[in-house]
Amino acid sequence: MCESCGREEEGKKEPHFHRSLIGFDERGIPTVTHSSHCDDDPDAFIKDYTAAVAEYRKTFPSKSEVLEKTPDPAVRDMMLRAEQLGIDLTFDRFDRQKPQCGFGLAGVCCKICNMGPCKITAKSPRGVCGADADLIVARNLLRAAAAGAAQHGTHAREVILSLKKAAEGELDLPILGPQKVFATAKALGIATEGRGVNEVASELADALLEDLSRTVPGEHKTINALAAPERRKVWEELDIIPISAYHEVFEALHKTGCGTDGDWRSVAQQFLRCGLAFAFSGVVGASIATDCLFGVGDRVSSRVNIGALKKGWVNIGVHGHLPTLVAAIVEAGRNEKYVELAKSKGALGIQFYGICCSGLSNLYRTNGVIPLSNAVSAELVLATGALDLWIADVQDVFPSIMDVARCFKTTVVTTSESARLPGAERFEYDHRHSNIGETRALAEKIVERAIESFESRRGIPVYIPPYEVEAEVGFSVEWVCKRFGGFHPLAEAIREGKILGVVNMVGCSNPKVVYERATVDVADVLLQNNVLLLTNGCASFPLMKLGYCNAEAARRCGDGLREFLAPDLPPVWHVGECIDNARSTGIFAGTAQALGVDLPKAPFAFASPEWGNEKGIDAALAFRLNGISSYHCVEAQIHGSKKVIEFLKVGTKETLGSTMNVDVDPIALGRKIVADLKKKRADLGWTTGD
Repeated sequence: MCESCGREEEGKKEPHFHRSLIGFDERGIPTVTHSSHCDDDPDAFIKDYTAAVAEYRKTFPSKSEVLEKTPDPAVRDMMLRAEQLGIDLTFDRFDRQKPQCGFGLAGVCCKICNMGPCKITAKSPRGVCGADADLIVARNLLRAAAAGAAQHGTHAREVILSLKKAAEGELDLPILGPQKVFATAKALGIATEGRGVNEVASELADALLEDLSRTVPGEHKTINALAAPERRKVWEELDIIPISAYHEVFEALHKTGCGTDGDWRSVAQQFLRCGLAFAFSGVVGASIATDCLFGVGDRVSSRVNIGALKKGWVNIGVHGHLPTLVAAIVEAGRNEKYVELAKSKGALGIQFYGICCSGLSNLYRTNGVIPLSNAVSAELVLATGALDLWIADVQDVFPSIMDVARCFKTTVVTTSESARLPGAERFEYDHRHSNIGETRALAEKIVERAIESFESRRGIPVYIPPYEVEAEVGFSVEWVCKRFGGFHPLAEAIREGKILGVVNMVGCSNPKVVYERATVDVADVLLQNNVLLLTNGCASFPLMKLGYCNAEAARRCGDGLREFLAPDLPPVWHVGECIDNARSTGIFAGTAQALGVDLPKAPFAFASPEWGNEKGIDAALAFRLNGISSYHCVEAQIHGSKKVIEFLKVGTKETLGSTMNVDVDPIALGRKIVADLKKKRADLGWTTGD
């Protein structure tokens, strides 16, 4: 008998699904509702999701709306200049894609095998193989998660290999984080007594590589050593502890292949495994290796935004996510030999600028890179005409940058065989990383090429909009302990209500919402309500560029948070690049421990208002697996399956302790986060700030 309506199930083994599980609000966003009637009519749901997609598409902004509403005046200036010069931007291409395919937005387009592509409609509710909407949507979601795990996993592989090669003498880089090496090794059960840092670092790298690539099932060392025991118990009961990142990505592609796994629930379980693999190899593993090799870094200040570009210098942009070669390039660019060579060609010096994450990674360790933009506005940076050389490594490097670079004779070089651009020059690590020992030589050649490009670009017109500001970067677990002597002062400020809660705000940018507006609007609501923000990666750029990452931004906060921050702390603590979600997790874990509560009960949240790529779904999932709810202004492509909507958004509330929440209105989303943080505080018996 159906528990909701009392109707006999007529031999069904499982309760039939109710329309009460999922409804759509007036903007076409799937929401949980509580009506009482059953949904026995699949055609009715297809009509519902088709209408929902149509309404959702109406919320996508046009380029003209972005020009009107984007919060950064430098972006607006450069968009207008690009238009005058006839340069095609992400926003132009997004407009030309409209209306986006409704089947794709709903996730019910399947092109896995060559019998398709198949789409789910009232006329054809199953694909050629018999897959229904639930299975198709779940398979597409899993493949996206597998891709995200592979992307961060590849990042992890390179930096862990770099640590190993440095420890063994093949890579001429010093190990700058010996304390991190020994502390992590002890946690993983690696002997440290009487051993040198290089020997321990090599064994630590082997352990991290094993968790990344294990094929024979065994202990997942990183999870066992670093995850909270309460969380491990949850994951073990759900049977989602990964064998390794490589295995779970391999299995994800296997399960979702033609005629393999036909149960959407099984596919959904593999989705959770990929999330854990992403978190503990792609994020935690990469973060450990980076901190071990390059040091933890510290809180530093920098000028940011496009206005920080300098005329008359050899200007080098670093774009992507891999730190090893970038670190060597920046070091070479500071070498007096190359500085004098640049000056002999008429330059004032050599300056580095960051797009996306590799620049951020270097900034808080050496203060050698000025952050300018995330991936979506990279074309605008190139359109200034100020860049002599653009270094493109991996991820979030759009092919379109080549067209803009050609307009201004900017030399583009690629540094990884994984990511090539037609027309770019290649200074790459090969597929086997057999030339990683040549890192310094590659770096020097790239700096020399930048100086040559500077000389050959004389007379290229340069336009730099006059917008720049000071930002602070480099907050970490270590910084919190150094500043406050531990996590108890932060925990007490939360318990007392000076700080309502802590939110980690990250993610990419997405033209489905007004560029960078969603991030800023959510941040404003949270700060006004005394919520402390952590940030990293692409979403951090609007917060840096618009002054949220300096102490003066405390004026944006409620009284309690402003009092806690006085006299010199910003209300947004920038922890670094995207893998530095591990730092945010560490701050959450340390604070929860000081509060004496488990992570799911603490007043914490994860927000990626503008997420756009596959890594974004994994990043949210990683925090949700820790019991921390996620909040977004962009929908996943799941409209076509009420079962997957229910699973992804609310179905794991009881098991994981978290939900996924979407609202295309960023102010409404911010208020939802505040309300949920207050509910958590009320459940703990703490004041809610009302």
